[in-house]
Order: sequence, then structure tokens, then C-alpha cells
Amino acid sequence: MKFEQILADLKNKIFHPVYFLYGEEPYYIDEISSFIEKNVLSETEKEFNQTILYGRDVDISTVISNAKRFPMMANYQVVIVKEAQDIKDLVVKPDTNNKAVGSYLQKYLEHPLKSTLLVFCYKYKKLDKRTSLAKTIDKKGVLFESKKIFDNQVPNWIENQIKKKGYTITPKATILLSEFLGTNLGKIINEINKLTINLPENTRITDTHIENNIGISKDFNVFELQKALAKRDAVKSVSIVNYFAANAKDNPLIKVIAILYPYFIKVLMYHHISDRSQRNVASILSVNPFFVSDYVTAARNYNLSKLNKVISVLREYDLKVKGVDSNTSDGGELMKEMIFKILH
Repeated sequence: MKFEQILADLKNKIFHPVYFLYGEEPYYIDEISSFIEKNVLSETEKEFNQTILYGRDVDISTVISNAKRFPMMANYQVVIVKEAQDIKDLVVKPDTNNKAVGSYLQKYLEHPLKSTLLVFCYKYKKLDKRTSLAKTIDKKGVLFESKKIFDNQVPNWIENQIKKKGYTITPKATILLSEFLGTNLGKIINEINKLTINLPENTRITDTHIENNIGISKDFNVFELQKALAKRDAVKSVSIVNYFAANAKDNPLIKVIAILYPYFIKVLMYHHISDRSQRNVASILSVNPFFVSDYVTAARNYNLSKLNKVISVLREYDLKVKGVDSNTSDGGELMKEMIFKILH
């Protein structure tokens, strides 16, 4: 079952006896469990019918004992197990025939209490879907995997979250947020909330709004460095790198390389595209059409030979920042060297 469907069912009071929420992305797990915690029971019902347990403090038999209780003066009781991955005997390893041997949870699921919502928040780990335990959970309740999203999916995710709140956002502002915050969805949502609290509804969010409300510089960021390098603008490139070097904690070299490397790979790809219409280039490079002109400019200034050298420089400094063949650990100085080599 998908995230949106789970929330829709909960809002419509379609409940299941068990919710097993697992995976590497904590954001969706927290959203579902938080909704259940806040909305299934009224405030008076919560006092006797809502139990919050922590995996490091309980074993599975204690969890099931709580789940088997009947609600008091309410239709349901809620048992939420946070950090469930810390319960040592929760997931029983498969036997030699690759079948999950009996566990307290599996036995409970054979006849779950329909008046209980048992919620497991099993973060940063996977549950083997081949086991009979996983199959039983999927049959009797909700088995949801919260997957991390890829870097190239973040801009669209940001745009969708902004739209849900009644705002729009410029492509440049979207890239600023995604480059600065990475794939940490919880952190992205917190920053989006900062923006929307301080701006009137229907505002089109720009890079200036982001600078004023979040503190990400609209002039000194990796996105602007990419543009300066694409134009071979040495003065602006050096200015940005000097700023990065003076604020190394917020602009580590490893992060700059991680963004510049795929950028120049895409410039390399552009050279091999025959149909260079904006829509086709945007599709092949997986970028917003708004940014296609930047790749066209970069391709004019970097032929294939130069691009191979640039990519080689980025690889060289990726190793140096990790301590390989480097006489200094100063990321700022290494960054200045790297940009000088790219430009020259």
C-alpha cells in the first residue's frame, strides 16, 4: 500500500490491526505514525487507550501483551512501537528452508484484536518480504516500505510539497533547496515550513525568499558556481570559492564535488545528443527545461577533451579530500586548487 493511500484510509477511519512501517527513509514512517498518534483517538480516549513503547525498552512479548488488551470506553486502542528495530526478538531469522519460524508477532497476527491498532516504526532497516512473517503482515494489515528518494527526484518532491501548501516555487529556488538540503526529507519539510509560515499563501517562492528566511545565499552557492564555471567566468568562480573556503563547514569540498561531478557528466552527455531540442535535452539529462541553456553554454565552453580533463580533476580532488596523495587537509585550499585547474 502506498503512503497516500494509507493516510487516506486513516482519514476515512479505515483502520487495520497492524501497521509495519519500515525502510531507510524515516520521514514517511514518522508521518504515518504521527497521524495515528494524533488523530485515531480523542484526547480523553488517549489517556487509557494509547500506549507508546520504545524498542530498546521492551521485548516482543511485552508489545503483544499490550496489543491484546481491550479498549476502555473507546472503540479502539493504539499501541505504537517507536524504534522497533531495536527489539532483538521482533524479526525471527528464517530457518534453513527460508521460512520464518514462529514468533510472538506472527502468532498474534493469526487472530489479531480488531480493536487494536498496533504500529511498528522499524527504521533504517528492511524486512525480507519472502518470509512468512512479512506475508502475514501484508495479508492481515499494512506492510509499508519507506524508500529513500534519489537526488534527481528531490526537486519534483519539493515542488509537490510546496504546491500542497498553496504556493509555487521558481526552478532556481527549487535547485537551491535541493542542493543545500540533499535527500533528507524531514529537513526539507522543516525548511519549507519556515518559508510558508513567513509568506502569504499563493506566493511564488524565489531564491531571495530562501535567502531571507532560510539563510541559503542566493549568490554564493554551488548552483551559482556551476553557472560561473559553465561561462568560464573566472572572477565570479573565484569569488564564490573564496566564500566557500571561508565558510567551509557549510560548504565542504566533498559536497561541492558531489554536485559538480554529475553536472559535468551531463555536459559530456549533451555533446552526444543529436536532437538538441529543449524538451529532448531536458528529458535525456533529467533536468528542468529551465536549465537547458546552462548546459548549452557549458558545452560551448568545454569540448570533449576539456570535459575529460575536468572530470579527471574532480576525481583527483575527491581522492585528495579523502586523504589520498594530498599534502593538506584544508578543504578550502584544495577547493581553490581544484577550481583553478578546471578553469585553466
